[in-house]
Amino acid sequence: MAKTNPFQFINQVRAEVGKIVWPTRRETILTTIMVFIMATLAAIFFAIVDLLIRSGLQGVLGFFGS
Repeated sequence: MAKTNPFQFINQVRAEVGKIVWPTRRETILTTIMVFIMATLAAIFFAIVDLLIRSGLQGVLGFFGS
């Protein structure tokens, strides 16, 4: 790989940073809300699955245990 001097490197970095498309405030807020909604739905889903597994396991252990 060819070496570049520090000034060329800084100019290349500035050119690449200029290509970045930053999200708007509205996009950031909507994305944040969607993350919270999806995290809540995932938590509810796993809580329900945990309850089902726990009750099923308690039923099986209760049947064979006593």
